[in-house]
Amino acid sequence: MARWKARVRELKTEVQALLLAYRDNRVPLKAKIVAALVVAYAVSPIDLIPDFIPILGYLDDLILLPLGIMLAVKMIPADVMQECRAKADAALPGKKSSVIMGTVMIIVLWMAIIVAAVNFSSKMVPWRSFIPIEVQRLLHVDLPCSPAETPSAPLPPLH
Repeated sequence: MARWKARVRELKTEVQALLLAYRDNRVPLKAKIVAALVVAYAVSPIDLIPDFIPILGYLDDLILLPLGIMLAVKMIPADVMQECRAKADAALPGKKSSVIMGTVMIIVLWMAIIVAAVNFSSKMVPWRSFIPIEVQRLLHVDLPCSPAETPSAPLPPLH
């Protein structure tokens, strides 16, 4: 059990070091992009495979995260990565502001993606087409009808 805890602490330190490397000007742009994606995946509350699925849920965390860290570390210059690891090790264990801020940013990003998807899908299939014309008239809603629902003669007003 102590071995697992040490490995988890090492992964947390690596993720924090990648965050520090992302902010460093000496890191190439491609490495910054990979580091940002790895850090975002590490702090994201949304996984590729949800954790509640037995075995597979944790498999993505056990495989994808270390692979992403290895890829990002290979792309970052060794001297920069060592400095960032030293800074990450020296960071106070109680200092969680950057993790909380990162989590908030990831949640906001996911919410923006969901809003954009809903907005895009509503333009593809207007929600108004699902409301029957009688209900629209009953609610006194003046919504455009689809050509199939357009009455040939105006209907008398409802009282």
